Amino acid sequence: MEQFEEQLHKDLHQFLLSMKEVDDRLPECPDVEDKWEDIVKAYIPDGIREFQNFPSASLGWMMYIGMAVARMWDIEWEIYSQLPDLYAYIRDKRGYDNMDEYIREEILLLKGADYIVLENVIGECASRVYNALMHQRYEPGTKEAFNGYIACLHQLYLMGAAMQLKMMGYHMEKM
Repeated sequence: MEQFEEQLHKDLHQFLLSMKEVDDRLPECPDVEDKWEDIVKAYIPDGIREFQNFPSASLGWMMYIGMAVARMWDIEWEIYSQLPDLYAYIRDKRGYDNMDEYIREEILLLKGADYIVLENVIGECASRVYNALMHQRYEPGTKEAFNGYIACLHQLYLMGAAMQLKMMGYHMEKM
């Protein structure tokens, strides 16, 4: 599974690098990374329920969540980090189906072309990851399929956070 996740990481990083959405060296943000486990545990029931009919949304929403958490880290982390369920806090603003719009409009404050460009970039990332997951030929309902899905979500979360950190001006550069 580590090899599959590393493959996802490299593919997403190269794609986002080609779009100038991330830097060559990805940012490190332990606060955001530390929220991953709690977020994924809360997200799994919704994500799995939606995966069969809407795999791109099930995957792509996690990238939006990574972006939202990075933004929250930048603006009011003292408050947001204390919420018992950060995922539910985000989801419950407009519901699961409209979470992408809520994040783009209310957390990232995007409008016009930026709003649409982000939707397209995340859609392409979700598509790439879904395609990679399907090529693994995991038998549905197995532990391997579940772990593959989690690996996809993890990389999308991290890349979403990296995109947002770059958008906010955080860059990892050699000193």
